[in-house]
Amino acid sequence: MSFLSGLLVDPAPLLVAVPAASAVLLALMPSYRVGALVNVAACGLTFALALLLFGAPRIAGPFLIVDDLNIVFVVLNTFVAFTTAWFSAGYIAHELETGRLTPLNLRFYHAMYQVLLGAMTLALLSNNLGVMWVAIEVATLTTVLMVGLYRTEAAIEAAWKYFMLGSVGIALALFGTILVYMVAQPVVGEGADGMIWSVLMKHAHNFDPALLNVAFVFLLLGYGTKVGLAPLHAWLPDAHSEGPTPISAVLSGLLLNVALFAVLRFKSLLAAHPGTLAPGPLMMAMGLGSLLLAGFMLYRRRDIKRLFAYSSIEHMGIIAFAFGLGGPLANFAGLLHMTMHSLTKSAIFFAVGHACQVKGTQELAQIRGLTTSHPLLGWSLVAGVVAIAGLPPAGVFMSEFLVVTSAFAARPWLALILVLGLLIAFGALMMKLSAIAFGEPSPGTDPVKASFVPMGVHLALVFAAGLYLPPELVAWFRHVAAVLG
Repeated sequence: MSFLSGLLVDPAPLLVAVPAASAVLLALMPSYRVGALVNVAACGLTFALALLLFGAPRIAGPFLIVDDLNIVFVVLNTFVAFTTAWFSAGYIAHELETGRLTPLNLRFYHAMYQVLLGAMTLALLSNNLGVMWVAIEVATLTTVLMVGLYRTEAAIEAAWKYFMLGSVGIALALFGTILVYMVAQPVVGEGADGMIWSVLMKHAHNFDPALLNVAFVFLLLGYGTKVGLAPLHAWLPDAHSEGPTPISAVLSGLLLNVALFAVLRFKSLLAAHPGTLAPGPLMMAMGLGSLLLAGFMLYRRRDIKRLFAYSSIEHMGIIAFAFGLGGPLANFAGLLHMTMHSLTKSAIFFAVGHACQVKGTQELAQIRGLTTSHPLLGWSLVAGVVAIAGLPPAGVFMSEFLVVTSAFAARPWLALILVLGLLIAFGALMMKLSAIAFGEPSPGTDPVKASFVPMGVHLALVFAAGLYLPPELVAWFRHVAAVLG
């Protein structure tokens, strides 16, 4: 009982410790089948611990913090990590059967999956600017290694491209972090207090506004690279197309959100000082730029994973625009859209992984007629694309509707650009979907070997959210939206 009571009081350290211990265990485990099961079990345990955060006290220690904002991200991240690990168990086993991976590759893959989950969770729970920066850097380096897992020329090139652009971004974020410490030092003194979120927020109104403005610009550019916002997005399509499909799901559904979380933390710090520049216009500009760029780029994609990589850039642009717009309704819409995008896009990548395996290719021209050759897979992909395109009754429709209505209320001219970008992307996705799902099937009739359950669970949640949102969820998101300001 004492163990359980201690667990209920403070699950935060365990959320980092479980993935760390699991990574060591999986690195030493020779059997890839047992490793896959342990990976799923470890992710399931981490998700269960994340749910305990709802009943845990809101703490702000020297290293970890639990507040209403990061609980949203931690619960969403651990859930998608769990379902992706479930999907990955069958998907990666098929890669071993076809000779694309070796048992040693799989041991490395499972260990790195837990390192990635632990690093992302630490970044979300960290109360220290430096620890958060290190955690995001570890997550970046881990995904670089996993993008190059197939060791093909294209995969290694994509990994290096991700490494180089990610390094530039993280260097800019580091410089911004140092500037924040320099701003805080005259007010809170030397030492660790100048790096602690909870301390910084209490004294933010006393900071030098000019230097804080410069810091935010560097931080937005640095962490914006990780979010995949234009013009800092160039790494994202390559990383999605060349890495294992479960990693594409993790990148779109999780890692982009972690970088966005860092931006929101610093946005709150800036907003706490009345003399600083408004961070919203910068975020709205980058968000609309990402939406328009991705919408046009969707038309020319020939690789199915690149297609949905640009869709991720589009939706991160919408989310950045919503949070930049600010206010209770726009922040609520941003939180809801982030949640719906993570669930929907990971489900789409599950379907894409199945399709690439049964057709033996990622080329869009060779993936056709899925509803005829593989009806369950084909119609599941149709449901996913319909949802991500923003058609009712999916939850994405509800969140996009809220973003658009809040934009028309506050910035009508920007709302017109937003709607234009949404229509451009919608047309591209529908055009591509008609060829993928319908018509004469392309060669490739192998049965799907990975589990459909994770994809089904995600799609069920997305369409259920479009019809009904539990009052408890609405109240929670409203509270977090008010905290964001």
